[in-house]
This record gives sequence, C-alpha cells and structure tokens, in this order.
Amino acid sequence: MSESNVLKRASAAGLDQVVAAETALSHVDGEAGRLVIAGYDVETLIATHDFEATAALLWRTAGLDPAPAEEDVRRDLGAARVDAFALVPSLLSSTRGLTVTEGLRAGLSLLPDEGALPAHIRAVGAIPVFVAALVRRERGEAAVAPVAHHGHAADFLRMMRNAPASEAEVTALNAYLSTVTDHGMNASTFTARVIASTRAGTISAVVGALCALKGPLHGGAPGPVLDMLDDIGTRENIMPWLRTEIAKGERLMGFGHRVYKVRDPRAEVFNKAVTLLTNGNERVRFAREVEKAALIALREAKPNQRLDTNMEYYTAVLLEALGIPRSAVTAVFALSRAVGWTAHVMEQERVGRLIRPQSAYIGVWPDDAAA
Repeated sequence: MSESNVLKRASAAGLDQVVAAETALSHVDGEAGRLVIAGYDVETLIATHDFEATAALLWRTAGLDPAPAEEDVRRDLGAARVDAFALVPSLLSSTRGLTVTEGLRAGLSLLPDEGALPAHIRAVGAIPVFVAALVRRERGEAAVAPVAHHGHAADFLRMMRNAPASEAEVTALNAYLSTVTDHGMNASTFTARVIASTRAGTISAVVGALCALKGPLHGGAPGPVLDMLDDIGTRENIMPWLRTEIAKGERLMGFGHRVYKVRDPRAEVFNKAVTLLTNGNERVRFAREVEKAALIALREAKPNQRLDTNMEYYTAVLLEALGIPRSAVTAVFALSRAVGWTAHVMEQERVGRLIRPQSAYIGVWPDDAAA
C-alpha cells in the first residue's frame, strides 16, 4: 500500500491504531477491560493513593526532576489554591454569562506562563478554586477561600459548599479524581502533547486540552446520563423507555466505549465509591436497575455487538451524590485530568520534537482544474 493510501486510511479511521507517542503514564487494554496507571492497575491505585499521591506518582513517572514526594505535592497544591483565589474577582467579572467550563477556560488563561510555583502545580491548583467559585456564582453565592493545609478533594468540596465534607465524601471524590487522572492517548491528552511539542508551555497546553475536553464526544457524557435517568422517571418505565430509544437508533448514554470492548474498569471503581458514599439511596438503586435493564435491552437489540457500562454512567451518579451540578461535571473531570495533561507535557518536552504529521491531499490539482 502506498504512503498516501496509508495516510488516507488512518485519517478515515480517526487515527485508530496509529501510535502517536511512547508513554509510561497509562495503558488502556480495551479487550481485557484493564487500565494501568503508572504501573498500577486502577483498582489497586485508588486503594493505595489519594489524589495528591497519584499526582506525585504521575509527575515522577513523567521524569519531573527533582522527583516530587506526596507531601511536597500536597503542600504546593495548597499554596497554589491560595494564590489562585486572588484571581477569582477578575475571573468572575470577566466571565458573566459563561458556563462553568467556559469560565474555567477563561480562568486558566489568566495564569502567567512563569510564576513562583511551577506551572503544572499552578494549573492543577487553580482549577478547583475557579470551578468552586463559578458553581457558587450560578447559585448566587459568594466565592469561598481555600485552606492551604486541606487535601485537594476536601478543599474543593468545602469551597463549593462553604461547609466541610464528610470523610466518606472525600474518600469517594479521591477515588474519582485518582481514577481519571490519565487514560491513554485520548483527544485532550493528544492536544496537550501537540501544544507541548511547540514549546508553548504548560499553561497553554492545559488550556488547549480543556478546549478538546469540552467537546461532547469527549468530556460531555455524564450530564446526559442524568438526563436519561430523569426522563425514565419510574421503575415501570425503565424497559419501555430503553426499548423505544434503541428502536429509534438513539444511543444510550453511559453504555459502550470506543476503546473498551468489555466493562470499563473505571465504572466498577465508581460503582464502589457510590456505594460507600450513598449507603444505597433511592437514586442509586434506581440507577442500578436502569443499568441492568439497559444491558438486557442492548443484548436483545444488538446481539452481535458488546455494549457494556462505561465510566460516564457511574461518574454521573457519583458526582450527583456529591452535590456537584451537571453544569460543572466536565470542569470537575478537568480538575483531575489536568494532572495527566501536565505529566504528558513533561514527557513530550523531554522528547523535544515538534509533532507534525502528514496529511493526504484530496482536493483538486491545478492541472485537473484546467482540463
């Protein structure tokens, strides 16, 4: 096959199976339903690492020198949250009328490329401060200042609510944040690496990655999962609603994954976190009944296609139980994934080469146009 045909095939497939980088940060095995993050199966990672420990692990793995310890990351992220709060008045005055994710995009753009703290710390530290302030503005409430010595998850929930979170809530959010820090060469991570390859800097790479995440095909699924649960409404309506939607050719949100051919391992992690958090409340019981029925309905309608529960399904239930509004789901995802983005920036900068793929021209040639 000619090089041109290879390029055309890769383009048509959305670059599926094209290796774009070597990384030590994560590996996704879609056939086996396995996610490895920096040498840990995700189930082991969340049992042994909170968010700060996971961030330290990923940044060490990316080759950050000196290698950060968990206590260093905890201290520095606390200082970064305090610094970021000074930007909240500018953030709120300049983002009236914008969504939470749009506001976060603007807030990250306020961060300078250089500062007293490293750029990766400042970016990751700023996000919970900005998101909490934007959520509170939606509610007509004033922003709440961070507390430097609190953990990242606990401080975010406290800033959003202006009240301390329970231990179970902090544990559940830490499980979520640690789990979604990195996930292979997804669209936003690839965007971050492309930007990093130009030497534009970490802040620019994070802003660009967030813009990619904002797209509904990447980071926007959990909100529609909750809309689906609302539309179904009652237990009696579960199977009729599902079968009607499938017959219309509609996608069931929270089921199927472009990479995972079996159950998404992150879905099981979040399922357990939800159990810890909610102690089996009615909404969770209803969500589990919908999941069970959806898997039956999908097998009936598409017996030759494996469509299993993905991360977004229990992400939606978990974040709702934590009191995080649907408008902030994508931004809260970015709160965690920014760790992975910045780690990939570190890896890409060590490579030191501009990412410049070729394209296959399919337009009109001058001699053809003249004929």
